[in-house]
Amino acid sequence: MAKLMLLTLLGLGLALFRDHRASYQARLNAFREVKPVELPNCNLVKGIESGSEDLEILPSGLAFISSGLKYPGIKSFEPDKPGKILLMDLNEEDPTVLELKITGSEFDHSSFNPHGISMFTDEDNTVYLLVVNHPDFKSTVELFKFQEEEKSLLHLKTIRHELLPNLNDIVAVGPEHFYATNDHYFVDHYLRSWELYLGLAWSYVVYYSPTEVQVMADGFDFANGINISPDGKYVYIGELLAHKIHVYEKHANWTLTPLKSLDFNTLVDNISVDPVTGDLWVGCHPNGMRIFFYDPENPPASEVIRIQNILTEEPKVTRVYAENGTVLQGSTVASVYKGKLLIGTVFQKALYCEL
Repeated sequence: MAKLMLLTLLGLGLALFRDHRASYQARLNAFREVKPVELPNCNLVKGIESGSEDLEILPSGLAFISSGLKYPGIKSFEPDKPGKILLMDLNEEDPTVLELKITGSEFDHSSFNPHGISMFTDEDNTVYLLVVNHPDFKSTVELFKFQEEEKSLLHLKTIRHELLPNLNDIVAVGPEHFYATNDHYFVDHYLRSWELYLGLAWSYVVYYSPTEVQVMADGFDFANGINISPDGKYVYIGELLAHKIHVYEKHANWTLTPLKSLDFNTLVDNISVDPVTGDLWVGCHPNGMRIFFYDPENPPASEVIRIQNILTEEPKVTRVYAENGTVLQGSTVASVYKGKLLIGTVFQKALYCEL
C-alpha cells in the first residue's frame, strides 16, 4: 500500500513537472523562429558593445541610452565594468555616442548598473533623468539633472523603498514622481528562479512620490516595460512572459484602472511612445529561451513592433523589424525620431535605421 501511494505521488509530481515545463517553454516562446523583416538602411551604432537596454529621446533629438546592464541569469560582455549612460545626437549625419560624466559626491560609480530609464522636463526646461540602478543586484532609482553644456549628469539623490525591491522599468510623471515595474515578487535569487519557472504572476507596478508609495497594479507574469500616453491619461504596461501589453486608465489620484489588453506572439520588453502620434514602439524577444540561456551559436533574435490606435477597438500592429541575431541580439527597446529608428539591446549592440 505504501509503495502504491509513493508511486502515485511520484506520478503526480512527474505530471506536474511536465505541465510546468511545457508552460515554461510556452511562456518563453521557446520554439519560435523569426521570419526576417528588413529595413532599407541600418547601421550599428559605433561605441556600443555591451548593451543599450533602454533609451529616451528628447524633442531636440538628444538620446539617453543605458548601457552595461548586469542582470541575474542574463549574459554580459563586460561583467567587471560599471554601467554608463550614453548620449547620442540623432541630428548628426553619422551619430556616435559619448559617455555622460556623472558628478555628485554621494554617487558610487563603481557599482552603477543601469536598467530602465525615464526623463522628465520641468516647466523651466530642466531635464531630469530617472534611472533604475542595481548596485550589488539591489534596486534603487537614481535621480539626475542633465547638464547639456557640460555633457554631464548631476546626481541629486538615491531613492530606495521596500515596495521597489526588483525594479525593471520606470516612467517619470514628475521630478521625483514615477510609476515603476517590479519584475519579480521575491528578492532571494533561489526563490526568484522558482517564481519564474512556476509562473506565479506575482510581480507588480508601484506609484512613488516623496509622500506616497503604493502598489497600483499586480498579478503580472514578469512586469517589464512601462510608459504613458502623450496626454498623460493612460499607462501602458508590458507583461513579458504573458506576451501582453496592458492599457490602464490613470486617475487624478494616481490610481490605475485596467482598460484593455493586447496579446502578441513575442515577449514584449520596453515600450516607447511617439510624442506626436501616440504610437507605441516596442522592443521584443521572439524567443525568450535564447535570452535566458545564451548560446553564441544560436543567439537571441530581435524584433520591433509598432502599435497604432491602441485605444480603438482595432489597433493596428506592424512588425517593423525582425532579425535572427546575426546582426542584433536581444532587442529590448525601439524609438523613433524624424523618420529614423533607434533599436537597443539588453547586452549587445544598438542599431540605427531609416524607416
